Amino acid sequence: MWQTIVLSFLGGLVAGNGLPHFVRGITRRRYPSALGNGPVPNLVAGWAGLVLGGALLWWAHIDRHPGPAFASIGVSVLLIGLFHAGPGAFGRGETA
Repeated sequence: MWQTIVLSFLGGLVAGNGLPHFVRGITRRRYPSALGNGPVPNLVAGWAGLVLGGALLWWAHIDRHPGPAFASIGVSVLLIGLFHAGPGAFGRGETA
């Protein structure tokens, strides 16, 4: 069960972090990212985050312990969302 909870948490965290980068990339808007601030680096970073998050969730075997898994995913997505809505990794720099 602990493997499911940990992998679900990490999968939600990584996918939740990838989503704003992917959205900024496909809407051609700049956004701070480890790969660069432009749309293409954000698209690549977001896509990689969504793929890796999906893989982590698949490896979590959510069907074995669905309650704890979905709770863990929910908490991790909320936390990364609050992080992005607040200071973000690079402060409140360029967001437009």
